[in-house]
Amino acid sequence: MNNKETPSKLKPVILTCAQPTGNLTLGNYLGAIRNWSEMLDDYQCFFGIVDLHAITVPPKPAELRQNVYSCIAQYIACGLDPAKCHQFVQSHVIGHTELAWILTCMTPIGELQRMTQFKDKAAKLGFKVAEDKDSGDVKFSHEKMRAQASINAGLLCYPVLMAADILLYNADLVPVGEDQRQHLELCRDLAGRFNQKYSETFTIPEPYLAKAGARIMSLIEPVRKMSKSDDNERATLYVLDDPNQIKKKIGTAVTDSGSEIKLSKEKPGVSNLLTIHSSLSGISIENLESHFLGKGYGELKAEVTELLVETLKPVRESYQELIKDKSYLDAVLKAGSEAAQKRAFKILSKVQRKIGLPERARN
Repeated sequence: MNNKETPSKLKPVILTCAQPTGNLTLGNYLGAIRNWSEMLDDYQCFFGIVDLHAITVPPKPAELRQNVYSCIAQYIACGLDPAKCHQFVQSHVIGHTELAWILTCMTPIGELQRMTQFKDKAAKLGFKVAEDKDSGDVKFSHEKMRAQASINAGLLCYPVLMAADILLYNADLVPVGEDQRQHLELCRDLAGRFNQKYSETFTIPEPYLAKAGARIMSLIEPVRKMSKSDDNERATLYVLDDPNQIKKKIGTAVTDSGSEIKLSKEKPGVSNLLTIHSSLSGISIENLESHFLGKGYGELKAEVTELLVETLKPVRESYQELIKDKSYLDAVLKAGSEAAQKRAFKILSKVQRKIGLPERARN
């Protein structure tokens, strides 16, 4: 037996997936990816770029393809070493959609209609969402019935595809944010439901509780989370921003009344800048408050700008080299997909056999 392979087989499997939706924000980096990079030595890690989830809102084909390459290049530039983890594209692995269909046939439609994110998305499209207190049934209405076409079945069913993404690899742990916890619970319920009906098959995944990642807020409306979908380009910092962009965005970042630099609910703008500083410098908020005692907002912004430029420079430079090397990125995705496929086939064949589907012919 190859001794080098033994430790990885004993490591718990951890899986996390993200849509290829353009440039990563500073919030993505500090709140998630930096934590992911610290998991590589202790876990067998699978990182999926879920392009099938991305088509629930019709994309521009060329843009979607480019975003996949951009996403993997940013991941590597941010510290996800391909030699220590498996990075793959969802649509390149047979099993995600097959398992999703099987699980969909075990999922009551009411469970999906009651998903908070689905109701929120329906409401944003102008639908009135009403839930019957006794039955729990959800009804949707709209003044213009033709708007019904705005809600596709993918938006309703994508939590089941998410469950399939996880269960296909029998992941032990899944890093999830608060907005995805309900979906992980559905995944756990479906795994338990299948196991009870067909015998033990799936590992029941647990949420991975990493050390608290920094919650980075909008630079313009610091009571809202920083988002790549923000209409105001000055509100969001991206890991690929150049020094001039960083300087302009931090320079126009909202501060607060008064001159005291401290962490406080009454001072969300200053608190956000302090959080960014602390996350990058490693200096505690308490020590930063002492450091900036008697100083002005200009000095705080200057230090935050300098830290951002220094931290993001190697990420941006690495990305610029990686994105030009398509053959290397293809090789990373090919190796990751092969490792993912090997694991996925084991689960998929077991599931298909247990529910009575005929075994596929092999060469």
